[in-house]
Amino acid sequence: MTRPTQERALRTREVLLRAGAEVFDECGYAGAGINRILERAKVTAGALYFHFKSKEGLARAVMSAQPAVIEPRLNSRGLQRLVDITLVWAHELQVNALLRAGVRLSVEQGSFGLRDASSYLGWKEIMAECLHTAVDEDELLPTTRPDDIAEFLVGACTGVQLYSQLISDRADLPRRTVVMWRMLLPGIARPETIARIDLDVARGRSR
Repeated sequence: MTRPTQERALRTREVLLRAGAEVFDECGYAGAGINRILERAKVTAGALYFHFKSKEGLARAVMSAQPAVIEPRLNSRGLQRLVDITLVWAHELQVNALLRAGVRLSVEQGSFGLRDASSYLGWKEIMAECLHTAVDEDELLPTTRPDDIAEFLVGACTGVQLYSQLISDRADLPRRTVVMWRMLLPGIARPETIARIDLDVARGRSR
């Protein structure tokens, strides 16, 4: 495959991923017909099946893309970086169809026969990496176990966003994310660390 052909194929895949995400976000998996996705993407069925093989394959790709849209571009490390990741996540869920679709599909996947925890495990790895850096920099309490906290945070964030979606269509998700951290930080971080953690929701938009 020549370079221009490769680039064209990558662009087509990205267009399909975005179109699929928009339709999954709007309709869920069951309501997202292939024809609707093709109309949104303005590509042929052959192009879709070349890249994803099936609607399920496209759904898996959308779920797997979640962490890639979150990594904050702020210059932060350790616990502050973990906080920033969740603030970016809260903001992006309000504006990014790819992330919203990935979250929706991850929650609904049992209804269409999937049992794929890879997106949750991906989040856990990202969070654990930040927490291990926080341990190295002596930011956490001695009893804190980074992997356990990372796993807890994945569940906490999942619950917070679901509740926010029901209550306010996620309009209050950044605020609820800050509240989550205010409750969690005293149990995992040293007082001097908490004093310098910035919980300003604007950090989620600083990308």
